[in-house]
Amino acid sequence: MAEVPSYDALSDIYSSGLLKHAARFQALIEEFIATYGARPDFIVRAPGRVNIIGEHIDYCGLPVFPMAIVPDFIIAVRATDRRRIQLANRDPRYPACDYSCEPGSAVTINNTTHNWANYFKCGYKGAVEALGCAGPRGMQCLVDGTVPSSAGLSGSSALVCCAALATMKANGRVLPQPDVVAVAVASERYIGTNGGGMDQTISIMAQPHSAMFIEFDPALAVTPVPFPSTTPPIAFVIANTLVVSDKAVTAPVCYNLRVVETRVGALLLARHLGIADRPACRDVDPLTFKIVMDEYFAAQGDDGSAAGEVQTWIRRLEAMLGAVQQAFGAHPCGYTREEMAAALDTTPAALSARVHEGQFPVRAERFKLLQRAQHAFSEALRVVRFRQICEDGGSSSSSSSLAALGKLMDESQASCRDVFECSCAELDELCALARRAGSLGSRLTGAGWGGCSVHLVPQDKVAGFIAAIKEGFYSVHFPELAGGKLDEAIFVTAPGTGAAFYTFSEW
Repeated sequence: MAEVPSYDALSDIYSSGLLKHAARFQALIEEFIATYGARPDFIVRAPGRVNIIGEHIDYCGLPVFPMAIVPDFIIAVRATDRRRIQLANRDPRYPACDYSCEPGSAVTINNTTHNWANYFKCGYKGAVEALGCAGPRGMQCLVDGTVPSSAGLSGSSALVCCAALATMKANGRVLPQPDVVAVAVASERYIGTNGGGMDQTISIMAQPHSAMFIEFDPALAVTPVPFPSTTPPIAFVIANTLVVSDKAVTAPVCYNLRVVETRVGALLLARHLGIADRPACRDVDPLTFKIVMDEYFAAQGDDGSAAGEVQTWIRRLEAMLGAVQQAFGAHPCGYTREEMAAALDTTPAALSARVHEGQFPVRAERFKLLQRAQHAFSEALRVVRFRQICEDGGSSSSSSSLAALGKLMDESQASCRDVFECSCAELDELCALARRAGSLGSRLTGAGWGGCSVHLVPQDKVAGFIAAIKEGFYSVHFPELAGGKLDEAIFVTAPGTGAAFYTFSEW
């Protein structure tokens, strides 16, 4: 299996802006020495990501289409024989912390308090457990991050990944990339959000110059997919609404609620399709929409071999959309807890335990299973078609490829806004303005309810597009924003590299 790479040249990590990156790494080293009185052993880096299409479906087991971005977290690390973790951040907004790593000592993660160090602790705790470290080494760590906080660009997952890798290397054993992903996914759940695996997968396994088609079931699989060569070339612009979207804080009524709705939806859909008692559905936890879809066709003896991969995806997803309407159409306004439990011949308490509400609590009077299932399967269909257009880009005109990709992104935003209900007024406004300013496709990216949007823009139109967004959105809502802060709010990005270790040869 592929290993997490180690580089001694920043040009292996970043494709442009090397002087800026070199200055940042040097500043990190100098502050590390000033803080701890010694040089770090290594620096570990993990990027944020932008999800081009495929929102809120990774935890349904369905495929997504993200790419890594240049903004990232880097951590300078020195292993020590002291049984303590010393953690500091170059950003003065985030206070330092210090905790024991004596054998047998437990790492406390208080997910009722929003604290940046909790994300580091998640990665540390998960790595120690995965390695089976009876006596983990102490570490001195200094963190620097450029992923905007609570913006939907997966800064929290990048920090968890970075911390897990730092802990592994300091303790002399770094797991292969897929195993690091599994550790990071499980680790982040200590914070109290019941996420999927997209963010961690792309942060660890991204390849330069490509987005990734990521599948989660029956096993993690990543397929690099370059964007089509068009004239003019494709560019993606990220625009931050600056509306804070923090999954850990709003989880009970936003993120975790959607996870529960899809989990219960999968249980009810399996029952509707008559496959709930098949071992693959009965004995799995959690049951996801992807498992239900696969088992439904397996029960019919359909292994998908009669058609190509893309056509099999499309046929099955379209069939599931029809089944969803039949299964949930009689409850367009949603289900109460009692109605869901009755439909599954169980009690509300037992159902709550089945979807792990004790660990991931939610608050809702009605659960919109129809809408959540419609979004999940239709969004997966858009992901598959987006990949198909990218891979077939050379066989169609540039303009038709760009228009088709943009249309899928617009349809995704409409579904996130109207069906999955994870957009917000500012995201809707920004996407509408972007289309008027020349975007071919605009949508929220990340968890939603604020945070960032992503826009498909012909490269020769980028400068005018950014100027129009600055004038029409930021000057109206954030007139005080200027200079570097404004450039951090809206920027062009390209597919970046995944996580890596960095060492100076002269150290």
